[in-house]
Amino acid sequence: MMDYELKRSRRRTAALEITKDCRVLVRAPLWMPQAEIDAFVAAHRGWLEAHLAAQRARLAAAPPPPTPADIQALKARARAVLPGKVAFYSKQLGLTPTAVKITAARTRYGSCSGKNSLSFSCFLMNAPEEAIDLVVVHELCHIRHKNHGPAFYALLESVLPDHRQRKLLLKDVMPL
Repeated sequence: MMDYELKRSRRRTAALEITKDCRVLVRAPLWMPQAEIDAFVAAHRGWLEAHLAAQRARLAAAPPPPTPADIQALKARARAVLPGKVAFYSKQLGLTPTAVKITAARTRYGSCSGKNSLSFSCFLMNAPEEAIDLVVVHELCHIRHKNHGPAFYALLESVLPDHRQRKLLLKDVMPL
């Protein structure tokens, strides 16, 4: 039997998840008997083993996590680069953010608050220049359009017609 962590909730079906640190998580309904959960895991053993192997390979190939000194250096670089880019594209779009913040977010490149404050991850500095420009313009466009509707993409495309190609450059920029 494969080791797993069990989380019960008011869900209707069982589900499997492999976490970033290679743990197997089983989500199951409150009413499901333990024997049925064990059978569910056993029935999906092949899938679990294949995906665990792939996740372990990704972890082995990944660069070491950034040190606090690395993060501070990236933040300093971001503070030097991003405000200028925001000012340049703000003028081009006729949109002005209320603030520009640099964070160490690991799950998103940037965000725009409801009060039009822009936040950027310092890890964005690991991306090529074209990708950094894309994230800056993307977040500025959210000042006018708070969603990803057609009007948002029309505005984005008016400044960066090649935004789809630039988005491909963002792959593997964030640390695990």
